[in-house]
Amino acid sequence: MTLVFEPQAPTIAATSAGDGFPVRRVFCIGRNYAAHAREMGRDPDREAPFFFTKWAETVVPTGATVAYPSETANFHYEAELVVAIGKGGRDIAAGEALDHVYGYATGLDMTRRDLQLEAREKGRPWDTGKNVEQSSPLGLIHPVDEVGHPEAGRIMLTVNGEVRQDADLTELIWPVADVIAYVSRFYRLEPGDLIYTGTPAGVGAVVEGEAVVVSVAGLSDCAITVGPPLRD
Repeated sequence: MTLVFEPQAPTIAATSAGDGFPVRRVFCIGRNYAAHAREMGRDPDREAPFFFTKWAETVVPTGATVAYPSETANFHYEAELVVAIGKGGRDIAAGEALDHVYGYATGLDMTRRDLQLEAREKGRPWDTGKNVEQSSPLGLIHPVDEVGHPEAGRIMLTVNGEVRQDADLTELIWPVADVIAYVSRFYRLEPGDLIYTGTPAGVGAVVEGEAVVVSVAGLSDCAITVGPPLRD
């Protein structure tokens, strides 16, 4: 069978071991730090975990220039611990969930906040606010045998060197094992899936030319520069 056109090449993330990690899907956990949930006008004590998805092609490597997207005047950063899945499974028990992890990375969930909030208020999907080109910057993925399973440690984001987000992984409402177990109830997780585990309080807007750096204790930084809009 002849293809109508050549398929797009897969997105390959980099690992600290020098290997390529083919990205399959991106799952993002919402409001997983209590203080951030409150700053977004929600009560974290009454909410089960929830998540949204992004295309794999939204993943870009640390060091990238991320284009300021169209149709927004409020482009926000969100620092995240990212889980890279290395073994598939469905209905994974929380006690076995960490066995499915290949490794961990720092990451960013860049958001058209004005469009997200508009969609939220109208009860519509968040796709235009969240599933945005170049919106999932990712640092090097560190295998578990190198870094273990981070359960505590500082997660911090700076803009032009100024600290904007500063928290600890112990503040996650739903830790990594619980998040994996929950997502696997709805979808069979597969090798190559990434789970962005949520962001601390302190989210805010960036403009063209600003430098954003995410740090998570024990992992490599994820750094981007906000660039001009994409031009075809």
